[in-house]
Amino acid sequence: MPLLNIYIMNVLLSACAQEKYTVEHQITTDYTYNHDLDNNDNFSPDDKWLVYDTRTEEGGIGACGKIEKVNIESGEKVVMYELKDNKAYGPGVGAVSYSHTDNQVVFIHGLMNITAENPYQQWRRTGVIVKDSDLNSPIFMDARDTSFPFTVGALRGGTHRHEWSGDGNWIGYTYNDAIMKQLEDSTHLTFNLRTIGVSNNIQPVFVNDINNNENISGEWFSVLVVSVVPNPTPGSDEISRAAGDSWVGVSGYKKSEGTIQRARAFIGTVKNKNGENVDEVFIVDIPEDITQSGTTGALEGDLTSMPAPPKDTQQRRLTFTADSLISGCEGIVRSSYDGSLLAFLAYDAKNIKQVFTISPLGGKPVQQTFHESDVESGVRWHPSEYQISYTCQNSIILRKIGEKKYNVLTKPSESSPTNLVWSHDGKKIAYNKMATNEKGESSKQIFVIHL
Repeated sequence: MPLLNIYIMNVLLSACAQEKYTVEHQITTDYTYNHDLDNNDNFSPDDKWLVYDTRTEEGGIGACGKIEKVNIESGEKVVMYELKDNKAYGPGVGAVSYSHTDNQVVFIHGLMNITAENPYQQWRRTGVIVKDSDLNSPIFMDARDTSFPFTVGALRGGTHRHEWSGDGNWIGYTYNDAIMKQLEDSTHLTFNLRTIGVSNNIQPVFVNDINNNENISGEWFSVLVVSVVPNPTPGSDEISRAAGDSWVGVSGYKKSEGTIQRARAFIGTVKNKNGENVDEVFIVDIPEDITQSGTTGALEGDLTSMPAPPKDTQQRRLTFTADSLISGCEGIVRSSYDGSLLAFLAYDAKNIKQVFTISPLGGKPVQQTFHESDVESGVRWHPSEYQISYTCQNSIILRKIGEKKYNVLTKPSESSPTNLVWSHDGKKIAYNKMATNEKGESSKQIFVIHL
């Protein structure tokens, strides 16, 4: 879309839109590679640094060999971790997140035995922690054991898009299972299903059989918390895929009896009554003790089934759009700081993609945005207020929950801002945008606006 048309459409977004744009500060200026925030929590605990990976558009995470951070005031860069001999097929690193409480990051790390014939894959990776005080020294977070009998507290595949809990003691992620991928390949039936897991910093998990570097011991105890099935019963709450997940609140949400419940919200794929896939919002309540097996199977799984969720894990469906004329929900489900509201994307009665919210206790979704064109990005919440940021018509929008009035923070540009992230103090928003220098070189750069 021509820049002039974008500008005109943005002016027409609302009579309440502000007239003055917030000044953008470009933080990175090396155009020879990308600086990818990847929709994570990228600010250091003191809000002075932003962490990112350096993936290319073509090679993705498998071809990415470096994790960096940049000082938002001075522009100083520090290499936090680098695979010197990384190839196009891996091992690969990426999708990095900062802890909210400690000076350390977590990111995807491909297996060290990766080859051109057996490259980086969704089910062949793990999570690695690196401390600011000990750069290039990987701490393998989740243990991996693909040798039967499997190890309790270890997983058997690959974790992805790791997210720290507010207290820093948990990490959540999406997951694909290597044992189920092998079963799928041998039977030609569907078993390789994406789901969700968590790790808790309670004890290390030692894996005896390294099996040619396929297996890894880990410092955290890991389990899967969401149940998926290959063929959900039409009209039921069974799901075949779980993704778009994030923690609910800083420490959870308040249940009806007043207790605080730790949980992750996510998008789950159900089948409607006609057998068609529909994405809905779900929540899973996670017990504080994840070391006890539940009633659906062993924590470590077996050769024909996924690792099962721990005792007292409860998975609930929150939205029921499957039988609506305009069905489905999208994006990463994001929670307000206190866990009282979950935000997601869905289509309104005019078939326009808008932001909706719903309580983790259930109820009817509430439409929060009323644009005349689709909201372009997922929602990011202010860290301590009921305000959301998102992009629409190539601008960053700031809106208070429950109000139709909003502010257009950034001038519309040819490249829409992506990967929005708030600073911990709520005074800055960082984001990615494609930028071009005077030589005509284009790459993904990091920008910050001060509110």
